[in-house]
Amino acid sequence: MAAAEPAAIALDDATVAFRLADSRLYTAVEKARLTVANGEFVAIVGPTGCGKSTLLNVAAGLLKPASGQVAIFGQPLTGLNRDAGYLFQADALFPWKTAIDNVAIGLEITGAPQQHARQRAQAFLTSVGLGGFGNRYPHMLSGGQRKRVGLAQVLIRDPRILLMDEPFGPLDAQTRQIMGNLLLELWNADRKAVLFVTHDLEEAIALADRVVIMSAGPSARIIGDWRVPLARPRDISEVRMEKEFHELHREIWSVLKDEVMKGYAQSSEVAEAV
Repeated sequence: MAAAEPAAIALDDATVAFRLADSRLYTAVEKARLTVANGEFVAIVGPTGCGKSTLLNVAAGLLKPASGQVAIFGQPLTGLNRDAGYLFQADALFPWKTAIDNVAIGLEITGAPQQHARQRAQAFLTSVGLGGFGNRYPHMLSGGQRKRVGLAQVLIRDPRILLMDEPFGPLDAQTRQIMGNLLLELWNADRKAVLFVTHDLEEAIALADRVVIMSAGPSARIIGDWRVPLARPRDISEVRMEKEFHELHREIWSVLKDEVMKGYAQSSEVAEAV
């Protein structure tokens, strides 16, 4: 019998704590247990400040947990996760570089010849629908177009894992839907492991294989893990009309709404204290 393939990401009782300015220790996330299989798309949803991005940074190797273990494809993570590409909420494009140069730099920093890097960059711009926009600077592009360049910038390195922190958050509803379908199309082509953070439960269900829910902080925990029973390939506008979508949304929201209210209450208490 063949051995089981190791998970792309495995968090085993990962606890993340920070030292505050007054020397108190603040526990952001406590004993998080989470696995993302190779080729699996997992979305994390939770109240503001619950540590969703913190878990993403742990998987990226940008934060070291105070306790617990992190493994990437079965190997302990001891530094930066070289198998991962990270797409942030804010644009990470160089404003003085054109779209094609912003994408090509992902290969150039590895020592690839400039001509080869630009050829590959052009192919990736075409794959995200911007084949004719290579000579434009970021300020000449719309928000959705900049996100497409950012996605191409990450994908050109061919990471085995995609870490995505509310990448479509700043966009309008229509552009978010277009970007979501584009992401699903590109992901379906090679099925990388994806860990996707979002505040939008509908977006999470429409995109993911599994939806993971976190409690309100501090000491936030993973309190729910649902498998999404919707067939692939998916169209976001169509899948949101399905009965299974609404049933799952209702079930998850029944748990999530209490945590969201706790998060609002804690934010109000902090504001009053200030």
